[in-house]
Amino acid sequence: MGSEEVDEVKKAQILEARARSISHNVRCTECGTQSIEDSQADIAILLRKLIRDEIRSGKSDKEIYSNLEDRFGETILYKPKFDMQTAALWLSPFLVAGAAGGVWAYNRHRQKTNVHIMALNLVRGVPLTPREKETMLDILTPPPSQGRTSSWLKKWRGQ
Repeated sequence: MGSEEVDEVKKAQILEARARSISHNVRCTECGTQSIEDSQADIAILLRKLIRDEIRSGKSDKEIYSNLEDRFGETILYKPKFDMQTAALWLSPFLVAGAAGGVWAYNRHRQKTNVHIMALNLVRGVPLTPREKETMLDILTPPPSQGRTSSWLKKWRGQ
């Protein structure tokens, strides 16, 4: 094998690897659940050929993706871009996790023992009896606010 033949084989392997990489990231428009690399639909075969032709013509991967997106819409790509329209979709898992963490922290804070009772225990050196704890809580707990609270909120808070 001559050096020119080796170069041609390497170029063909590089072209094939690039084409497969791009094809794995492009959704088949007919199947919807498969990439065009995995699909045997006619449109997938045509798109694979189109990608290889564009690679041979010297286009970059970004240009090929852009061309496919212009022709078929953003849904053809498995990795949609991040912009203002998709920001809520991309950020919603973090917002839900943050809200869940906030609810957890609030409930955890509410379940802690009253600081005044803990201080009294330290001063006396003897823990309070349940009756003494109840009396202390009645004295130290402020009355409920007179604001209007909905019934579902009261049920949720356990009142």
